[in-house]
Amino acid sequence: MIPLSVLDLSPIVEGGDAGQALRNSRDLAGHVEQWGYRRFWMAEHHNMAGVASAATSVALAFVAEGTTTIRIGAGGIMLPNHAPLVIAEQFGTLAALHPGRIDLGLGRAPGTDQLTARALRRTLVGDIDRFPNDVVELMGYFEPAEPGQAIRAVPGEGQDVEVWILGSSTYGAQLAALLGLPYAFASHFAPQQMEEALHVYRSLFRPSARLRQPHAMLGLNVVAADTDAEAARLFTSLQQAFVNLRTGRPGKLPPPVEPADLSANPMVAGMVEEVLSRSVVGSAETVVRGLAAFARRTGADEIMVTAQIFDHAARLRSFEITAQARDALAREAADSQPSPA
Repeated sequence: MIPLSVLDLSPIVEGGDAGQALRNSRDLAGHVEQWGYRRFWMAEHHNMAGVASAATSVALAFVAEGTTTIRIGAGGIMLPNHAPLVIAEQFGTLAALHPGRIDLGLGRAPGTDQLTARALRRTLVGDIDRFPNDVVELMGYFEPAEPGQAIRAVPGEGQDVEVWILGSSTYGAQLAALLGLPYAFASHFAPQQMEEALHVYRSLFRPSARLRQPHAMLGLNVVAADTDAEAARLFTSLQQAFVNLRTGRPGKLPPPVEPADLSANPMVAGMVEEVLSRSVVGSAETVVRGLAAFARRTGADEIMVTAQIFDHAARLRSFEITAQARDALAREAADSQPSPA
């Protein structure tokens, strides 16, 4: 079975606050480390009442201190919001404190609305068309400094930071391929171009000093519980959150409702089905089948699981069940191998 990783949006739930959300993220990271997940990523979003990870590098530093082996990273940093040197220093600092464990996923979207994007860069104009140049500049700061180099990232230079390109279209796939970088596709909320982006990335990939062969990681919503019915109920928190976002009413993560209450509205049901079609929701048996089918269909090198669940204990249980499903698939694969002659 291919490796599983975690994308955490550090959800602020209704009735909760950002401090509790970040403490829950740190607790989740410690648990998924024990359950054998490869990475724990947090995402940069701004001006969103339901997401606590806006200061992503700060949040990652807090999470990293609560873990010892799992890779910690950004999924991602929205580079047009920042000067590349600042990000090199931030993630260089993380790498200095936690060597060999830091990932840096880079995206070109602002991660917010345009008004907030302008507020983030009061004196510099963030231009998404400069994104490839900014990525190259940023990677350069992680290289050992040249004699006489005028601008250096300290910490940063010479640090082992694994750089990824993120995307929800073929643009990021092309850039990752041309730069020879690993690629993470946001199929958990933008599945429409997943197959095309994978084809573009794999067919155009050029080996680099950072990566010899293409490596694609795909996002997947996985909500697991002891029964299919309970998982479907837990999943309604994410469904409601997407409907609220798409209809201009973003807010904190709402508590679950009965699934029938959502499916009764055809417009809502259609919106949720389109956006969240790359989701596996159910009991352990359902998750085993869903993970296997997704892996076969996509040929993903890695799957990044995300689960927006209102109750923290239920969220922990979901990731535990998902890890058990991964292990069950690994055993099945081992048992199916022919015996040595």
